[in-house]
Amino acid sequence: MTLSALRPDALAVTPGGFELRLSLPWIRSMPLSSIAGLEVRLDGVPVVVDIVVGTRRITPGDLVAETGWWFIQDRLVLAGHEHPGPGEHDVEVRFTLMVPYLQGAPDAPLTLPFTVAARLVPGIAAGAGAVIATVSHDVGAL
Repeated sequence: MTLSALRPDALAVTPGGFELRLSLPWIRSMPLSSIAGLEVRLDGVPVVVDIVVGTRRITPGDLVAETGWWFIQDRLVLAGHEHPGPGEHDVEVRFTLMVPYLQGAPDAPLTLPFTVAARLVPGIAAGAGAVIATVSHDVGAL
């Protein structure tokens, strides 16, 4: 059985919009710079997101210069300015993961397209620095 990269608690409402926590759908931790083409849809509508790395917010295009890692147990925080209303929402995330240690073509690493989708009910974000019993951390939080 595979686990979804979007757990039931992945979507949270924040004062500025929403946060979406994405688990890594791969068997090993990966450099943040290996993520490309990140797209998020909320109820079928494309939304612009920033990526929260510790206390910093960066754009998906800035990931190429990141030196940090997406550890297998951590979740990548995607922050958007839209306010999801109450009730269930269709959430979809698409991205490409470049696997630097596997060859996919002559002189090129393996690149894998991922699409993860779930129907989620937003919770309320605990806020920065909150202590919550969980099995994962946000990327860059430690």
